[in-house]
Amino acid sequence: MGTRTFFQHREEEQKEERQQSLHMTSTTSKKKFKTSDEEETFTLSELSIAAALALASEKPPDYKLKREAAILELEQRGQKRVRFGNDMEKLEKEVIRNCRLLRVRADRKALRRKAVEKAREEKELVELRAGRAPMFWIPLRVHAVWERMEVTLVCTVLGSPPPRVTWFKNGARIDPRLAPAGKYRLRNAFGTLSLHIGRCSMEDSAEYSVEVKNQYGEAYSFATVLVRQHYGKESGFDSEIYRRSLLAREADFAFSLKPLFAREKEPFTLSCYFSSDLLEHQRDISWFRDGELLQDSPCRKFQYQDQEASLTVSCAYKEDEGFYSIRVPTLDGHKEQTTYVFVRDAAAETAGAPGSPLNVKCHDINKDCLIVSWVPPSDNGGSPILGYYVERCDAGSEDWVPCNEAPVRTCRLPVLGLAAGRTYRFRVKALNKAGIGLPSKSSEPVTTHDPSESRRVTVIPYDGGRTIEISKDDLEGHIKIPLPPTNVHASEVREDYVALAWDEPDPRGREPLNYYVEKSIAGSNAWQMVNLDMPVNSPRFALFDLVKGKSYCFRVRSVNKYGISEPSQPSEPITAGAKLAPLPPPSQVLAFRDTKTSVVLQWDKLKDGLEPLGYYIYCRESGTEEWQTVNNKPVTCTKFTVPGLQPGKEYVFCVKTVSEAGLSESSPETDPIVVRPAIACPSAPRGFVLLNCGKTDMTIGWKPPKRKGGTKILGYFLDQHDASEPDWHEVNIQPIPQRVCKVSNLEAGHLYEFRARAVNMAGVGKVSEPSDLFKCEEWTMPEPGPPYDVRSTEVKDTSLMLHWEAPLYTGAGPVTGYYVDVCEEGSEQWTQINKQPIASTHLKVSDLETGKSLIFRVRALNKAGIGPPSLPSDPVVVKTKPGTNEIELGVDEEGFIYMAFEAPEKNDSSEFIWSKDYEGPPDSERVRTEEKGNRSKLILKEPSEKDLGTYSVEVTDVDDDISASRTLTQEDLDKLLKRSHEIRNPLIKLISGWNIDVLEKGEVRLWLEVEKLSPAAELHLIFNAKELTSTPTHKINFVREKGLVELIIQNFCDDDKGMYTAQLQDGKAKNQFTLDLLDERFDKVLEEARAKRREWKKKQGPHFIENLKWKVTENCEVLLTCKAANLKKDTSFQWFFNKKARTGGVFDQQTGIGTLRIKKITKADEGQYKAVVSDDRGEDDTQLDLTKGAFEDLLKELCRISALSATPLKIQPTAEGIKIYTDVKYYTDYMKTTWYHLEKRLESRDRLKTGSTGNQIWLHILNPTEADKGKYTLELFDGKDSRKLTTDLSGQAFEDALAEHRRLKEAAVAEKCRARVVQGLPDVATIMEDKTLCLTCCVSGDPYPEITWFKNEKVIVFKDRYKMDVKGSVVTITIDKVCNEDTGKYSIYVKNKYGSETGQVTISVYKHGEIPIGVEAE
Repeated sequence: MGTRTFFQHREEEQKEERQQSLHMTSTTSKKKFKTSDEEETFTLSELSIAAALALASEKPPDYKLKREAAILELEQRGQKRVRFGNDMEKLEKEVIRNCRLLRVRADRKALRRKAVEKAREEKELVELRAGRAPMFWIPLRVHAVWERMEVTLVCTVLGSPPPRVTWFKNGARIDPRLAPAGKYRLRNAFGTLSLHIGRCSMEDSAEYSVEVKNQYGEAYSFATVLVRQHYGKESGFDSEIYRRSLLAREADFAFSLKPLFAREKEPFTLSCYFSSDLLEHQRDISWFRDGELLQDSPCRKFQYQDQEASLTVSCAYKEDEGFYSIRVPTLDGHKEQTTYVFVRDAAAETAGAPGSPLNVKCHDINKDCLIVSWVPPSDNGGSPILGYYVERCDAGSEDWVPCNEAPVRTCRLPVLGLAAGRTYRFRVKALNKAGIGLPSKSSEPVTTHDPSESRRVTVIPYDGGRTIEISKDDLEGHIKIPLPPTNVHASEVREDYVALAWDEPDPRGREPLNYYVEKSIAGSNAWQMVNLDMPVNSPRFALFDLVKGKSYCFRVRSVNKYGISEPSQPSEPITAGAKLAPLPPPSQVLAFRDTKTSVVLQWDKLKDGLEPLGYYIYCRESGTEEWQTVNNKPVTCTKFTVPGLQPGKEYVFCVKTVSEAGLSESSPETDPIVVRPAIACPSAPRGFVLLNCGKTDMTIGWKPPKRKGGTKILGYFLDQHDASEPDWHEVNIQPIPQRVCKVSNLEAGHLYEFRARAVNMAGVGKVSEPSDLFKCEEWTMPEPGPPYDVRSTEVKDTSLMLHWEAPLYTGAGPVTGYYVDVCEEGSEQWTQINKQPIASTHLKVSDLETGKSLIFRVRALNKAGIGPPSLPSDPVVVKTKPGTNEIELGVDEEGFIYMAFEAPEKNDSSEFIWSKDYEGPPDSERVRTEEKGNRSKLILKEPSEKDLGTYSVEVTDVDDDISASRTLTQEDLDKLLKRSHEIRNPLIKLISGWNIDVLEKGEVRLWLEVEKLSPAAELHLIFNAKELTSTPTHKINFVREKGLVELIIQNFCDDDKGMYTAQLQDGKAKNQFTLDLLDERFDKVLEEARAKRREWKKKQGPHFIENLKWKVTENCEVLLTCKAANLKKDTSFQWFFNKKARTGGVFDQQTGIGTLRIKKITKADEGQYKAVVSDDRGEDDTQLDLTKGAFEDLLKELCRISALSATPLKIQPTAEGIKIYTDVKYYTDYMKTTWYHLEKRLESRDRLKTGSTGNQIWLHILNPTEADKGKYTLELFDGKDSRKLTTDLSGQAFEDALAEHRRLKEAAVAEKCRARVVQGLPDVATIMEDKTLCLTCCVSGDPYPEITWFKNEKVIVFKDRYKMDVKGSVVTITIDKVCNEDTGKYSIYVKNKYGSETGQVTISVYKHGEIPIGVEAE
């Protein structure tokens, strides 16, 4: 209608211009006229008018008639004017008028010709500059029509130059000339493309598409047309359908099915929810996967309960991936929903191993062989798949046996050597360089059999259903030696094998046949039998070990129990090893927006008739390198919706072709696409309300569409309808952006209803339902009108923010406040929230119950009272949505305080609307906003207390509420200001302050460490107010990448005393650090530097690297050790004790270790020990002070080790009593020993003696009694620690010890009183003849012993010369005048009751003049 009005206005303007032009040419002034062929100039306005006229698509049909009428009118008007008084003037006037008329016509023709030419050139230039690929401004949409109705598919396309248009039906081009007359009508008018389909039939249900192409690109749009069939006479009021529809309302789907992501070998459940319980005729629910009806099985369960239908798979495999549909019967057909279930790979047992293959199937099943095929996995684990292993097992068993030793490269393998009539299952594993992946799902059980068996039986029916079966085996019994097979050929040739097939001999014979296969290199006649050890039972065989590139011929022999046949005819030459190349990847992979979490991919089919097994899709997020697998089961379509993407993220996609040879290379990547909803027409507006009413006008408001189509609502078209009239009328021609419209020129007292349509970039949306009837009657009530546009934002678990607009009708006075009411969805009971009216048009509602669905309304208040309530808000569920973002409060890199909000779900046309305290946008002089992608930032220019408050943000042009708020408090502001100051005035961070190190040579190193600095950082080192520069004696090192500042002073002295300051600057950041090197700190460093310098000089010759130290060994020996270095062969080593050289030390020249061992240290070993090492380069010494405290420490250690060496207490009976003792390795008086009896300390007294003997510590109990029984403890104390040893002297131990003591005591008494020779007798006595011999000895014994003398063991009788004299204990024997006979062995024997003893002496008598033997020897 707007276009029609425009052309009418334009036509009137042209008419006025033509009349004005004619009027100007009819003046009486004489002018020189130019012909149409002469040069003419035109103004810009004339050229623009001419161009507009030239570009007009067509002239009105009555254009010429109106033009002639206008000229005639001018002529008549000119005739009425009388300005000349004679006929000459009339004639001149007539001539002038005719000339001018002719000139006008000629001028207009020339003007039009030039304007058309110029417009054509400009149009070509504009088209050349604006060349672009075609795109669909408004795509095709889906249609559903009844049978025998008409339908028109319409879309709008943009492109320059205008593209070529082709229509398709199910991929086949539509040619109206080949269709019935009037079936299709195609039209292309100014970019609006239409396809009209007349009298639709069921065959017209299809997918229609339109293709547009020009030199810059191409585009496609698709739509589905669904033709429904009438029920005919069964659809009337008497039909069963109608009667059943009166009983109850059929249930519908409550939610759309969402994509499901499962994992291999794990269960999953796909659920569908309904709006109500299913009726009886709806209970027959069907589930489909990829269009195939699913049946209940042990691993697949269907269930319906509580308005929920579910499909549960107990163990998912990749084969379970696909499009799942649920179909619910209805009275007029069925309702259906579809979604996609993704099955991810299970976790690999070996890192980097490929995924499991899928769709393992068996083909060409024979008695002893078959062919296994599978589909390669989508995930190769990061490295190419090297091959596959096939395994088999008997049905009912889990013992898997490999079928191939070497991996097969293609997805197909012949399996030989099977047993006839046995049932098998097969599975496949993939292999790459990382290892073997998980096995696939096993195939369906297959039983080996003879496929030709059924063909050898003929069934003949007779006699009303009876049959006769005749087998060829019965007819061919005469066949003995079999005939050769025929038609030997290669059924499959692959890189890894060649599969042969042949036909059985005909007639075959009754006996079962086996076959032998022979091969020969093509061109030779040397035949070699291939399967001599394994006859073939079926007319199939596969060879795996052929030489690649060579050509072979094959022939086959039949054999039965009677013999072997002649060979068959050789096959055609077959070349082995032909590699099966993967198919090429698809082309023209395009990505389109779909929803906020999904993207639609579309690609072209493979050319040249190539048929792949399907396609794998991969995606990655922009900026990353890792590709993610989308589907694990190949899809056969060329259009796929990829769900589960992150809203607002940018993705790239590619597609691979799946074939028997594996996966193709990746297709070219798509252009990066941001995941956002596709642009579509908006839904219908709703919720019309009367906001104000005058005598002849009404103000109407309404709610926005629930679905905005993914872009901004550009405006609304409003229609009105008078209840007394049949037709609707447009209220506005141009769309109005607001949702409030004042409708004027109405009839007072009439009833009106309204409807509206929303428009966005995609086009005009659906028309809304008509509003309620509103009466056009002026409002005069004193109360205010209803508020409007009640909406909620910032919905949380227990709160939300409510907004509304003030009423347009204020009544008798201004609005002073508002009351807010709430009720649960489905209820009519309203509850007032606020007891006191609120003045603002927003309210934060808190303390709500989580999960409740609530509705709000608002009433306005003025001095006259409370007005009517607003239209209720949309239901809102009080719950925080997953993934809800909050406003971020922080400080940026430049030190500005900001509040940021990110909304990945925003559209391209969405805007971020910030407000402060919900009163409107913040003051632009105090804040500024920045937007980048999905993120908006509100920056405070000069933060102060004026900026405190609540800041909120909303995102426009989205279907769901995206909003948030953040309160900026004084505490937050203080923290942010502090952080801002730190960023704007940064300080270089100190890691380690000034440190002082004295190096080995006595150099002093002053250093500090800060954070890492940039290469442009600067250092100024100040010493006592003067800047230092790097010199050989004062070297400055500044390592920026490590943040190290270092000053090394070679000869540290008094001149280096003072203050050191390091001034650092790195861009804006700076800092300075000061070291106070004065007084005691300086003196300490100087002393250490001088000592290190001396030490270093000393180390230039022999020196000690380990000073003298002592150590007590386990044997309680004291070991003094030291170690020297930098030794030579002539280096000497010497020990000193108390400044005197000491021997006994050991020095090892190789190791430089000197050792002095003190086995039993005593008080005399206390003193100063010194070791000296020297040679011609110098000398060094090390000293050890073992006096006073140091010597005591050594003794303590010695006592400690000695105490640790103490043996357990032992009990030893003696003649005097019972002795308890322990042995130690070394005992010294420094070790304190204490004895205890029954926990009571013992002191040495008459009957108890304590002490030590050598290395033994003892307690002696003299004359023990019963009181001495009990527990005895010895405490050894080394001056620091103590050790206790315990023994128990009681019971049998005491009795045994006491008995032994008594025995020993008696033995001692006996030993003391027994007879014995004490002293006096020599061993040998020499005497001269005639001398008197006197032998004297002492004896003892109690009682006095008996005395007997023996000579040569004979008792001596004392008479004559032999006399014995006893005086007390002295016994004397005298021999007078000894002679040679007296020579002999003499002995004295004493005896009493306690014992006896013998004393002996040898007497030698020599003659006068002889020399005794002993003397001669001398």
